[in-house]
Order: sequence, then structure tokens, then C-alpha cells
Amino acid sequence: MTDDSPQHMDRRDIATLLAVMRRLRDPERGCPWDIRQTFASIAPYTIEEAYEVADAIERRDMNELRDELGDLLLQVVFHARMAEEAGHFAFPDVVEAIVSKMIFRHPHVFGDGKPPPADFWERAKEAEREQNGKSAAGALDDVPLALPALTRAVKLQKKAARGGYDWPDASGVLDKLAEEARELAAAQDPAAREEELGDVLFTLVNLARHLKIDPEKALRAANDKFARRFRAAERAAQEQGRKLADLSPQELDALWETAKKDA
Repeated sequence: MTDDSPQHMDRRDIATLLAVMRRLRDPERGCPWDIRQTFASIAPYTIEEAYEVADAIERRDMNELRDELGDLLLQVVFHARMAEEAGHFAFPDVVEAIVSKMIFRHPHVFGDGKPPPADFWERAKEAEREQNGKSAAGALDDVPLALPALTRAVKLQKKAARGGYDWPDASGVLDKLAEEARELAAAQDPAAREEELGDVLFTLVNLARHLKIDPEKALRAANDKFARRFRAAERAAQEQGRKLADLSPQELDALWETAKKDA
């Protein structure tokens, strides 16, 4: 049994997955596609796999979740293997880093058992950044640019609020939303409309934060509700031997009202 033959190793052992990745990246005997990948070329797949994990959770499909978690784990192993080849770090260093971080961030579990102060998490993360030479100059500097826009908006607003820049309550945000909606309605050219729509969306995220609602979860629910109702209206039209595109606005509205009751 050697690293050259992972197909004969225990498939429940992480060492086997590491051996698979070593073989895939072997310059002479590996897979041409895997060999030519870089951190940048693999990054989109890493993001995609994380979303597929979230999708399996949303659908409560445990078999799918098992497989998608494996795909996400492969991404970690892939990045770690490329880093090892370049002499930066190896997979055990990734494991050590997260174990150390979790122990450091949970002194109430692994230390004296006392509950941490309310601002402990932010102070712990700042201490880690300073230790790694990455202390942020400004309150928003450590919010990643590559986050999905909705997620990044939430993080930016939370950071700003911790720095004292925030509305006292949701009523101020509602007033701001009305103001932004008026500015959107008044915008005359495409560039201005895009900017004003962005302001409306950003303010809606802020409103969700004040109402203690996860905007991503709320939008997912709205998406699912729309899809259910659309399918119901589509089926109703098909039962009449027609397509939605063939219906008048009044007929579409009637179908939609029925769909709202049934779905």
C-alpha cells in the first residue's frame, strides 16, 4: 500500500483523499486538467461548491449534503496541495490553523469556563489579524471584496454599526428607504437608475438588519414562493390547453390570485 495506489487505501481516511490529490497533480502520471489548475482558476469552483452545500441544506437532502460536503472538502485539499507544491503550506498546516483558532476563540469551552464578554469575538479576530500582520486600518477594511453583494452589504453595515455609524431604530431606515425610492423614480438615465437601485437594495439590507431578519433567507423564501405560485399558474393554464404567454393581463391576474391561495 503506497501513496501511488490510493484506490487500495481506506476510503474513509483523509489520507486517502490527500493521496488522490497528489496523484491527480503528479506532473507525469496525473490528470492534465488538474495539473494545469491554479488558485485563481479553482476559486470559482470553491464558491460554487459552497453554494451547492447550502442548496442541499435548503432542500434537506442529506444524501446530497454528504456528497456536496465531499466536493467542498476536495476544494480545500486541492488548494492545500497547490500551496504545498509552491512551498507555502500543506494540509496539516490548514488543520492546525483552524484547530488553534477554534480553541483560541472559545476560552469558555477550552479554558476557564467563564462566559466571554460581548465584544470578545471581534477582539479575538482583531488579535488574530495583528498576529498575522493583517490588522485593518479602517473598520471596513477586512470585509472581503469577493463576497456576494448581499452578504457583503450585511457585513459592511454590521461593521459600520459597531463603529457607531447607524440608525437608532428601524423607523429611520424606513424613512431613508422612502427617500431612496423617490430618487430612483426621479432618475432619468440608465447609469443613474442603476446607482439609485443599488441604494434602494442597500437600504433594504439595512432595514432587514434592524428588524433582525436574514435578508438572504428572506429572499430565498420569496424566490421559492414565487416559483411555487408560477408553477401553479402554469399548470392551471395548461389544464385549459393554453400557455401563460397567450393569456390576457386580466386572465393572468386571475390565475395568479388563485395560485396565491393554493401555493
